Amino acid sequence: MPAHRIDVHAHYFGGAVAAQAAKQPSPGNRAPWSAEATLEAMERTETAVQILSVPFTPQGGSEAKGLARRINEDLAHLIGRHPQRFGALACLPGDDPDAMLDELAYALDVLRLDGVALTSNVAGRYLGNPWWQPLLAELDRRAVPVLVHPTSCPHATELALGRHPSVIEYPFDTARTITDALFAGVFHRHPDLNLILPHLGGPLPALAWRIAECAAMPGAHDPATVTPEHVTDVLATLYYDTAMGGSPHALLPALQVTSTDHLLFGTDAGAAPATTIDRAITALTTTLQGNGLNAIEHANALRLFPRLAAR
Repeated sequence: MPAHRIDVHAHYFGGAVAAQAAKQPSPGNRAPWSAEATLEAMERTETAVQILSVPFTPQGGSEAKGLARRINEDLAHLIGRHPQRFGALACLPGDDPDAMLDELAYALDVLRLDGVALTSNVAGRYLGNPWWQPLLAELDRRAVPVLVHPTSCPHATELALGRHPSVIEYPFDTARTITDALFAGVFHRHPDLNLILPHLGGPLPALAWRIAECAAMPGAHDPATVTPEHVTDVLATLYYDTAMGGSPHALLPALQVTSTDHLLFGTDAGAAPATTIDRAITALTTTLQGNGLNAIEHANALRLFPRLAAR
């Protein structure tokens, strides 16, 4: 079959990212990133487009601002060279909301990137923390796609039990930050947020009923307007990508909280090994067929990423 998949969860480790990525712990040996090798891999997996992002938030004052700017300009240059094959999500510096807003405007309005990538927490601040309020308000106003990539929680060293935190701590941090946002009333204030949760939301779909029921219990949340029905409604409107999660064990819980219209094809390319990506694609395509599979692999992303569709 010709290349047709749109991969919304693929990582860029070239250019300005390479040195920073080398400092990040990795569960395996990461090969040097190149456009040529990536395009070859995309042909093998029948992927028409990769929407690239980086899986970390730069921190460190002016250095972080400079790194985020270089990353975004690298991504824009790559799209300019291969407009039909790559999209990109903006990287934002993580030290202060004003710097995030400045880079957001530059990346979306000047560089014309396709959306934004955030991490599940920045220095222990989860999405329910008021620190995020200015950025979330602007993302809500723009209604742009936002990939919320998991990262290590503040106590990951102890919780990961000597293993790389990506094994289970990353997906649990996805559930942690969305639960925090739900119970802090973020989605009441910002109903037009278009959040994409990697790895089919980690354990969040499996915990959805429990989280919704807890919304009816005293002390679980801040605004009184957070109800079980609100939790259920929000989880149905979020987007979930299939990276590291194409098997029935992960797909079925996600399809209990939302529909195939809110699932997106993702691979974790650049981080996940080719063998894992191949197994995930095989699991996805044997579990789902027909219109639902087409929506996940292609149609939903075109609807969510209008700039990509227009190129």
